[in-house]
Amino acid sequence: MAAVARGRGLPRAWLCRRAGPGSGRHYRAALCTELKQPLAIKEVASRPVRPHEVRVDVHFCGVNFADILVCRGQYQEKPQLPFTPGMEFSGTVLETGTDVSTVKEGDRVIGVSGFNGMAEECIIDPKTLWQIPERVPLREAATLPVSYGTAILALEHRACTRPGETVLVTAAAGATGLAVVDVATNVLQAQVIAAAGSDEKCKLAMQKGAQSTVNYGQGGLKEAVRKLVGSGGVNVAIDTVGGDVFLEALRSLAWEGRIVVVGFAGGTIASVPANLLLLKNVSAVGLYWGRYKEQNFPVFSRTLSSALQYCQQGRIQPHIGAVFKLEETTTAVHYAGKPMEIWRERLCLAWRVL
Repeated sequence: MAAVARGRGLPRAWLCRRAGPGSGRHYRAALCTELKQPLAIKEVASRPVRPHEVRVDVHFCGVNFADILVCRGQYQEKPQLPFTPGMEFSGTVLETGTDVSTVKEGDRVIGVSGFNGMAEECIIDPKTLWQIPERVPLREAATLPVSYGTAILALEHRACTRPGETVLVTAAAGATGLAVVDVATNVLQAQVIAAAGSDEKCKLAMQKGAQSTVNYGQGGLKEAVRKLVGSGGVNVAIDTVGGDVFLEALRSLAWEGRIVVVGFAGGTIASVPANLLLLKNVSAVGLYWGRYKEQNFPVFSRTLSSALQYCQQGRIQPHIGAVFKLEETTTAVHYAGKPMEIWRERLCLAWRVL
């Protein structure tokens, strides 16, 4: 169950941006002014929207592992200081530019914003906005772009997972891992083995739909998988850990199995022994979710549309861990290094931990 922290009630005139004689419209934003230091909550001057832009009133904003890394200076993208983190958000359209016809004021949307979503409002290209179906709450919608976009791309586009196949998911209790378990089980009808580092995490993955689990904190992953599926192995492995866990997952593949490299949360990038690829005709492929936005936008867009559709149909159910206020951004971003979400509902802001 989500732990919710509610903000104090504030005068609507203040939240609808302080303005006085000689001053413009302002909104609050979380700013990274110095790497590896707490985020600062500051008022930022609002600028006019250009003809091809949309202004969105942000209700929820995901805090992903990439946000944590970028605030430490450890991400491949290095925005110029100061910057506002936040790659994904949900909210309602406040204003559209004169050339925009795809959305209108009042529309509920999710957006993929790069690094500027942790604020009361966000100006964005309408190309990277998707309308939220009526039955999908704003809070759940904000969890879909990064985690579920990655899961759908990994399973459907990169691994071409088929119904009935066996899927091994490492770091299965993380945000991406839980999304992979959810999509593999409840959309693709695959048999899921969830691998995680504790019994508590394994239990969470089982609640999401995994048929069996492996606690690799208690022994080798390959041998544990063999006990579950036999010497044949698994058809698909989705790995976000790297290092020895990746190598064990690779060795767990069946004939013509596929492993998708999503990340290196364990901190070690393993070298791929090419002989393992040859012996069982297996494939090792990579997945950098954000790169699809520039390199193959139709595929990128289709995954988000699918995520919204699956959520509307009740086939997936994003996990929500906890909620924090905007003023607690430091607590949220550094909350055990886990992915999180920022939330505002009219008069308060909060964070949600995945």
